[in-house]
Amino acid sequence: MDLLNALVALLNFVIVPATAYGAQLALGALGVTLIYGILRFSNFAHGDTMAFGTMVTILFTWWFQSMGISFGPLPTALLALPFGILGCMALVLVTDRMVYRFYREQKAKPVILVIVSMGVMFVMNGLVRFIIGPDDQRFGDGERFIISARDFKAMTGLREGLAIKTSQGLTVVVAVIAVALLFWFLNRTRTGKSMRAYSDNEDLALLSGINPERVVMYTWLIVAALATVAGTLYGLDKSFKPFVYFQLLLPIFAAAIVGGLGNPLGAIAGGFVIAFSEVTITYAWKKIARYLLPDHLDPDGLVQLLSTDYKFAVSFVILLIVLLFRPTGLFKGKSV
Repeated sequence: MDLLNALVALLNFVIVPATAYGAQLALGALGVTLIYGILRFSNFAHGDTMAFGTMVTILFTWWFQSMGISFGPLPTALLALPFGILGCMALVLVTDRMVYRFYREQKAKPVILVIVSMGVMFVMNGLVRFIIGPDDQRFGDGERFIISARDFKAMTGLREGLAIKTSQGLTVVVAVIAVALLFWFLNRTRTGKSMRAYSDNEDLALLSGINPERVVMYTWLIVAALATVAGTLYGLDKSFKPFVYFQLLLPIFAAAIVGGLGNPLGAIAGGFVIAFSEVTITYAWKKIARYLLPDHLDPDGLVQLLSTDYKFAVSFVILLIVLLFRPTGLFKGKSV
């Protein structure tokens, strides 16, 4: 019985939240890796692109809620998500036309584009804070739990309860659908194949008659959709705060680099590696240890390697280790 309680506690506090968080990071890392693989620069404005798309989704969610429109047991944010994606697409296309296109035509080095993206990042961050404010914003409604800890205890008779939030279940389902659609698009459609060809060899792609500006436009549109979906799922699962999305840039980049920059499959794997590393290292294992160890070996402390305040430090350390020993990442992407 104690073994079952320990397993339920592990699921409740480590596996379920880490899986949801990993799916959110994977979607974010996919956007970063597409920009790096096709446009050939590291986009430091990606976290704030996520924040902008999520902000538009929140504003439409509030509008729908004020008119009495809901999605039943599911969050109204799902109805508002297409509008958030469209708003984010408009933002990135305008940004590309006004900023990045000039440097692309000048054949600027990637490091110049990185610095430019930092400037874009601060502008986007300021814009989001100006429109929606710097504080936490909650926009989830509908059923909060797929299964609550109390119901699970009543069903099983165990001391530990398993709670799965609706937002966690939605995150995994939406992430699977988004990734499946992305891979179908890249592998089955003519535009997707031209994007892959442009990523593999720019000169050969241009000689084949591929329009580079069309490739760039579709890349930004896909990145905007992925960023908005990732940001909205993260906001539903936790809460929306512009500065937190700025901080998310580190684990997202760590996920992309750990998996292999420019490799979409690597970005997904990297997202889960970073998420599970952060959660397991910052979780207090005292409760699980009490179930598994004899009474005389009960731990006095929390059995926690690092405080949750330092969870982003875990991403940073993993990122450093990968850059030092395997700069191409787990799936042999482009070296940094």
